[in-house]
Formats: sequence, structure tokens, C-alpha cells
Amino acid sequence: MTEGAAVPRRSRASWKLALRLAVTAAFLALLISKAHDADDAIPSQHHGITVFLLLAALGCTFLGVVLSAWRWQRVLLLFDVRVPIRTLTSTYLAGLFVGNVLPSTIGGDVLRVARTTDDAHSSEISFASVVLERLTGFVALPLLVFLGFALRPSMLDKDHAKLALIIAIVTWVLLALILFVAGHPRIAGRYADNANWTRFIGAVHVGVDRLRREPRQLGPVIGTALLYQLSVVIVFMLVFRALDLPVPLTAALAFSPAVLMMQVLPISIGGLGLREGALVVFLHPFLKGTGVTDARVFAAGLLWYGCLIVVSMLGAPSFAIGRRKTEPQKEDA
Repeated sequence: MTEGAAVPRRSRASWKLALRLAVTAAFLALLISKAHDADDAIPSQHHGITVFLLLAALGCTFLGVVLSAWRWQRVLLLFDVRVPIRTLTSTYLAGLFVGNVLPSTIGGDVLRVARTTDDAHSSEISFASVVLERLTGFVALPLLVFLGFALRPSMLDKDHAKLALIIAIVTWVLLALILFVAGHPRIAGRYADNANWTRFIGAVHVGVDRLRREPRQLGPVIGTALLYQLSVVIVFMLVFRALDLPVPLTAALAFSPAVLMMQVLPISIGGLGLREGALVVFLHPFLKGTGVTDARVFAAGLLWYGCLIVVSMLGAPSFAIGRRKTEPQKEDA
């Protein structure tokens, strides 16, 4: 690549980052302007249980990292590569540190792909495993939305409740289209034996095709994805309880996944503003007549993100020190 080509690419990256910063600031400014009672953001009565709940939220956030590493391990097994959970957890934490703490335009997934290449001795497998691991979340999150409404159908009468169902359904439709393209032998499959960059598309096809031919592999992959996403929802529940938000557990189960699906839209930094705004939209109906304002919901979104930032900082040593290469183990057929 020539220097002249690199400069416009860096310029585009800077422009996109500046735009996302502006959108994030606009979201936050709008929410703050509507949160008239800022004093209500934190409950007036502080006691030991609040501290305990917030510490539990931090612990559950870390547990979620371990569960996500387990999910990633199950995806790697689709390619007959076994990597220890401890190694993947360290790599995942390093990726979170890069993605959530460092002021970098390079996402944590890029670091994960680079480091897993050392384990799998294949950049294609590394790339495909990260892509497929991410996609499993969009199977699990809509399931949790449907479960929440199945446990308490009366929530469908709440304002904007059907929006959560629409988000879940649209997510599944988009995922089905992606998996169709990735699994089709004449679309993504034709790139499997290529030597150029399209081989990465082919590697994703290999993983999807393995799931199609060996459905017994699907259970562990989806199961670990559900456990991980449920741990993230539990963090929301703990934060809601810490702030004394009058939100039923079934509502947290139904709406938190919808918020998580919305915050992946690449229009703000770390989902800031977008996540808090979505929480206010979904949870405001539960605050009517309670004396609790939207400011506390706004604070809940920031606290959830704060837990993620604190846990992400645990990845600093792994990012700074790196790790030694390990010989991948082949899974017995």
C-alpha cells in the first residue's frame, strides 16, 4: 500500500470517529436535558445491600467474560482447534481493554483475531471464529426477549413493548440472511479455496457448513451463547436493584436484550447515549406513579457500562505483556 492511499484511509477513519463522537454527545445532551431531577439518579437511602449489588454486578460482568471465552472455545471446535479457556479469557480481556478503554479506532476483535491466529496457526480460522462467536449472540438475545414476554404477556400492553419484539424479529431475519449467504456453497462457499483476502469469507462458510452438517455441535454453541447473554442481562437486573428501580425481573429479561441489540449500531461510542435512551424508552412505563424519574434509568445505563469498563481494565496486563504462542490441539473426530 502506498503512502498516498494510507492517508485517505486514515482520514476516513478519523472522520468516522469524529462523527460517532458527535452523535454520542448529542444523545447524551438530549437525555441530560430531559432528566430534570438529576438528584433522583441515585436513591436517597444508601445501605450495604447497594454496595453488595454493585459488587455482584462487577463479579457477574467478569463471569460473563469467562462465559464468552467458553462460547468462543466452542466455536473454535467447529474448526477442530482447541484453545484453553484461560488463554481465551486473557485474550478476550485484552480485546475488551482495547475496545472500551484505549482511545483507538482499532476494535478489540482485531486484537482477538491476531492473537488467536497464533493458537490456530491460521488467520482464516481465527477470523471466522470471532465472526461466528459474535453472530451467536444474535441467536440468543431474541430468545431472551421472547422468554421475558412469555413469562409475563401483560407487558405487551406497555408503551413501546412491541418495539422490543420487532427488534428481536428483525435481528433474526437479518441473521438468517447472513447465515444463508455464509452457508451457501455458491456464494460464500466459492471463496473457501481462494488465496486472497476472500479466503476469510470462505472460512466463515466452513464454520457455518460444519454446523449444518453436524447439528450436534449447535447445542453447545447456542447453549454457551445463551449463558453469556443471560449473564449480561443479570448485570442489568443487579444494577436496577441497586438503584431501587421498580422494574420487574421479567421486564429486565424482555427489554435488556433489546437494548443490547440496539447498542451495536455503529453510531455512537460504546453505545453511549443510544443504550441509555433505549432503556428510558422501554422502562419509562414502569416508573409511572412511583415517584422515580427517568434520571435513574439513565444512571442505570451508565452504571452497566461502568461495570464493563472496570472489568475491561483487567485486560491491561494481557494487552501490555502479550503471551506466548501455544500449540493448538486438534479435537478428536
